[in-house]
This record gives sequence, C-alpha cells and structure tokens, in this order.
Amino acid sequence: MHSLIYITTSGIEESKGIAKTLLKEKLVACVNIVPKIDSMYLQNGKIEEDSESILIAKTMSYQVDKVMKMVEEIHSYETPCILQIKIEKGSEDYLEWMENEIA
Repeated sequence: MHSLIYITTSGIEESKGIAKTLLKEKLVACVNIVPKIDSMYLQNGKIEEDSESILIAKTMSYQVDKVMKMVEEIHSYETPCILQIKIEKGSEDYLEWMENEIA
C-alpha cells in the first residue's frame, strides 16, 4: 500500500528539481535528499566512479508507475536508477498522513 522510491541523480540541483515536480503533482508526500554520495558501478564492463545525489520519495504504491514515468521523462540520465521499495510496516500516524497528502 505504501512505497519508497529510491532515485539517484547527477547532483543536488537535479534532485531538488525532481522532488519539486513530484510534490507539485501530488505523486509523493515527502522526499528526502542525500546531497552527495560516491557511486561505483559497472558500465560496459568497466568500473566507473561518480558523485551523485539520492532522492528517497515516499508515496502510495498505486502511484509508483506514475512516479517512475515522470522521473524518466525529466531525468538527465539515459538509464536512471529508480527502484521501488515496498513498506511493510510503519508508524500508523505517518502512513495516514502520507495517504491524506496524496489523496
């Protein structure tokens, strides 16, 4: 019923832009931004390193497909990392707040 969406971006400005768009569209109730992370990943068989930012968006599971589509449309990466993490349990008051903000 509730989900987190984990998204990596090119940096804090892109993260803020995506967050504002998702919030304005009422696709998410809240976004946390981790401004700088060091990422290592495989690209065409080679190890790459980059500095990135992370968004953790909190939403209802029925909104996940819309969130993913929106992020794919506005993200600077050709293949952005957008992962759904289902919330099995949480503070009832917080989950109710999320539901009310997105509804």
